[in-house]
Amino acid sequence: MNRIRLLLLGVLLAVSPALAADKCLGTVREVAIPGTTNIVVVAQGQFEPRSVGSYSLRVYAGTNPRFPYDDFVTGTVRPRNGSVEDVRFFDLDRDGLPDIIVVIRSAGTGGYLSADAFRYRGTVLTLLGSVSGLPRDADPIRALEAELTHVSEPLAAPDAEPHPIK
Repeated sequence: MNRIRLLLLGVLLAVSPALAADKCLGTVREVAIPGTTNIVVVAQGQFEPRSVGSYSLRVYAGTNPRFPYDDFVTGTVRPRNGSVEDVRFFDLDRDGLPDIIVVIRSAGTGGYLSADAFRYRGTVLTLLGSVSGLPRDADPIRALEAELTHVSEPLAAPDAEPHPIK
């Protein structure tokens, strides 16, 4: 009887680290920024539910192919309502360089989308804008373009004359 208990305890101790490791992983995406050696890593927060929490976005220089994560450049942590679905690149600010777009899908029945757009220049990572509550089949890049165009327009005083377009 004692041998069986010891055997069961041994099995439990052997399996526990594997189960704990699986719990810690979460969702991780790794993508190279087009035209550069830089690597973007997006990871959902450890120990958080997959449906809500945070995600980190980290940029590495990626200059050494054998050790691409040795040279951390910059990063940020953002809230999320859903799971990270994709990391895309698109030149939202029209400066000739790709911006980083993190796409998140809600866990609810609607499967709504949200997206955060980041500009990465030199060693600086800047949040350009966010959209949320998009239909499940929406194009988050087009929604971000529309949002950024709207935000970047100068605000006029209520009684001011509109500026002519040149």
